[in-house]
Amino acid sequence: MPQKSSPASRARGPARARPARPRGGDGRSGPRQAARPASRPRTQRSPRRLFPLRPPRAVTRLRRAWDRPLTAYYIVMGTGMLITLLGLVMVFSASQIQALRYDLPATFYFRKQLLAAVLGTLLLLVATRVSVRLLRALTYPFLVCTTVLLVLVQVPGIGVEVNGSTNWIAIGGSFQLQPSEIAKLALVLWGADLLARKGDKHLLTQWRHLMVPLVPGALLVCGLVMVGGDMGTVMIMVGILFALLWLVGAPTRLFGGVLAAVAVLGVLFITTSPHRMDRLACLGAAEPGENDRCWQAVHGIYALASGGWFGSGLGASVEKWGELPEPHTDFIFAITGEELGLAGTLSVLALFAALGYAGIRVAGRTEDPFVRYAAGGVTAWLMVQTVINVGAVLGLLPIAGVPLPLFSYGGSALLPTMFAVGLLIAFARSDPAARAALAMRGSGPKWKTMGRRGKAASSGER
Repeated sequence: MPQKSSPASRARGPARARPARPRGGDGRSGPRQAARPASRPRTQRSPRRLFPLRPPRAVTRLRRAWDRPLTAYYIVMGTGMLITLLGLVMVFSASQIQALRYDLPATFYFRKQLLAAVLGTLLLLVATRVSVRLLRALTYPFLVCTTVLLVLVQVPGIGVEVNGSTNWIAIGGSFQLQPSEIAKLALVLWGADLLARKGDKHLLTQWRHLMVPLVPGALLVCGLVMVGGDMGTVMIMVGILFALLWLVGAPTRLFGGVLAAVAVLGVLFITTSPHRMDRLACLGAAEPGENDRCWQAVHGIYALASGGWFGSGLGASVEKWGELPEPHTDFIFAITGEELGLAGTLSVLALFAALGYAGIRVAGRTEDPFVRYAAGGVTAWLMVQTVINVGAVLGLLPIAGVPLPLFSYGGSALLPTMFAVGLLIAFARSDPAARAALAMRGSGPKWKTMGRRGKAASSGER
């Protein structure tokens, strides 16, 4: 029977047969499909979709912030201030029991450290204002005076022995001076000026001008310090010497020769001293050992381990009650870990890392050779001393009797260190881009204020 058409089909009319389209060899439609470019398979995507070329906005903003001309200036100033203030707090907390044990007022050590911090701040301000020309003119007299002080330390009746090392000069009362701390600054400034002068004369391409008189002069200063028995300070000075040679572009063979000589001398000094051999044997010790020779190293680990994540609270340390020797000087980092916990110690290390980064940036961006060598030498001094102190507290390095820069108790160490930080601030500000940025910031608000006042005055005139 014939099928009945629906109303919709009758309205459209009779269906027409569509002509067959020619197909290509691949079965697809002919001319229209052939004109289109071959599409990519679905599994293959463009690299732009899989790996975006643009970094996140947070990373971009952070890079822009790091690349600003005043970044190093503010980092050096901010981290130096924070480390010093936090050090004052921890000296006050760690030294109270030590002072009471010697029948002294509880704030005895804190007041001396506070006085040293005030004097150090004045030296820091002086360092930020001193000109490079005057600083270079004073390097040689400064080194000569420091050498004389190092010699006077060994004169009977003038030098004072402290903890087995004769590196102190009694000034008067309870105040003492440690010339070896000043010698670090003198070595940095003298070495930077010496290498800058030779660089101006194009003499640094010769080995003898690289070595002489820098290496003999540094060994002379190190030898005078070593006579007093302070090997920890000598290690820092050797680090300064290597930093200066690296900044000046010394060849690898020269580094190898100097390093071999230093290693031989170090092994000789350690093996000939029973006290240093005992300290070397305490690496990784978990028990005090025979005759309690590892007592300080083990109790430093106990203090860090008992602190936990956030510490027992400021002033609540147990190890400072006669268990841990030198809680406010060499092992103040252990007391920090016990009272402020892992968060406190990591914060301190982050501040030192930021200070080191800023120092490297100052040394890398300047075009003045003296500024480059001096900034690099100061940065190496602070970072090497930090590594030696923290490594000893953590049991990773032998105890060297080295204070934590800007943090531990000791005016003789704090004063030259704050002067060195002031030099870093001055060097960071001496960059042309930084000077321009400071000038714009200093003049910007004045122009705006003057403009507003001018408009207000003109609108009020009749």
